[in-house]
Amino acid sequence: MGISVESTLSRQPAPTQRAYSPIGSAVQLIESREPEICLSGPAGTGKSRANLEKLLLLACKYPGSRHLILRKTRASLTQSAVVTFENHVLPAGWLGKSVRWRTNEQEYRFSNKSVIALAGMDKPGKVMSTEWDSIYAQEAIDLTEEDWDSASSRLRNGMMPYQQLLADTNPGPPTHWLKKRADRGVLKMIESRHEENPTLFDAKTQTWTERGAAYIQRLEQLTGVRLKRLRWGLWVAAEGQVYESFDPAVHLIYRADLPGYDEKKPDPIPADWPRYWAVDFGYTNPFVWQAWARDPDGRLFRYREIYHTQRLVEDHAQQILKVTEHEPRPVAVICDHDAEGRATLERHLKLNTVPAYKPVQDGIQAVQARLRKVGDGRTRLYFLRDSLVERDPALDEKKLPACSEEEIESYVWDLNNGRKKGEEPKKEHDHGMDAIRYLVAYFDLNGPATVTHGESIY
Repeated sequence: MGISVESTLSRQPAPTQRAYSPIGSAVQLIESREPEICLSGPAGTGKSRANLEKLLLLACKYPGSRHLILRKTRASLTQSAVVTFENHVLPAGWLGKSVRWRTNEQEYRFSNKSVIALAGMDKPGKVMSTEWDSIYAQEAIDLTEEDWDSASSRLRNGMMPYQQLLADTNPGPPTHWLKKRADRGVLKMIESRHEENPTLFDAKTQTWTERGAAYIQRLEQLTGVRLKRLRWGLWVAAEGQVYESFDPAVHLIYRADLPGYDEKKPDPIPADWPRYWAVDFGYTNPFVWQAWARDPDGRLFRYREIYHTQRLVEDHAQQILKVTEHEPRPVAVICDHDAEGRATLERHLKLNTVPAYKPVQDGIQAVQARLRKVGDGRTRLYFLRDSLVERDPALDEKKLPACSEEEIESYVWDLNNGRKKGEEPKKEHDHGMDAIRYLVAYFDLNGPATVTHGESIY
């Protein structure tokens, strides 16, 4: 099946790039008029490309139609859907002529009056105040079912013969609401596979391309739940997950949910909340620095993070100083026991550090306690979405966790050699986990009275 958009808009320049021949699940998605449809599959199968191609076709075919690209946060669209849409989906020469980007409205406006807009559920005003003909939810696994239902309620623009909620996702646990919705028959879920991506697999020769062979080899080096989901596209739960009570819908929050949040200020945290930094040193493995704040009720909020490989401690220190220049200095900097790393960090930050309380079992139990809801119905440990200062492309290429919250499902008990659940975690995907444990232990086990290198933190 060939896709052509050359004749759908008037006055557009002749495209110099336009090659898309969908197969398999992508064809099913493009041809479907199901009210809810989702492409589910491992990393790199072309799920996002297929959804974006369909949005372009709908915008061209139905003048005046309105379409939305949606994700959990607006910021996460910039380096994902926007790049694919502008660099691969829109024909060369269209942007700025037949299709114009309107910054204030955050939308692509077509010459036939159709619109493709961008929005995140962290600022749902654009979603809920406007009517749409189709909505594409990228990485729908990050949404809550309430987000999904809210988006669905806005599909009533009426400029197409049908309205549709489209989505793509990598698989998650089988208990996820998206999978359960598909199992009930409310949502049509289509399985997508690597063999459907022509850059990875040659359908004529039935062999992997050079790029595909290298990509599959990287995926097959993964272990545990990440291998099953990102290589084989299976909806499976992690066996022996350490922090089973972690719930993204509960523990991952928006900056706008914080009291007194002002999007015009560089620091999202109330000024009177004391700050704490936690550090786990690494070079080949990730170096992790987390900035935390403590509210008046003792809850801890991770609001900024560096999670990066192949950089020296002094380089991380300079980045820390830059991203915290408008923030209060920390009350404490809790670090791994790497003497050289601590000395380097202290010298560049001009701050003393606190040696972390290291017993693993004690720390894990303390973190587990904070993840559970208490009497007021809230937990005592939260992670702000989009806290990451920058993503490490090397980790992304290897499909490894690139921030602390991405470690959590892969942080599992070591069940080898006769060990039992609860005895000892595997020493992998634990760099952010260690930093979190250090921070929680500082408050709940060893106490803020821990001696620093000097008489004062400053």
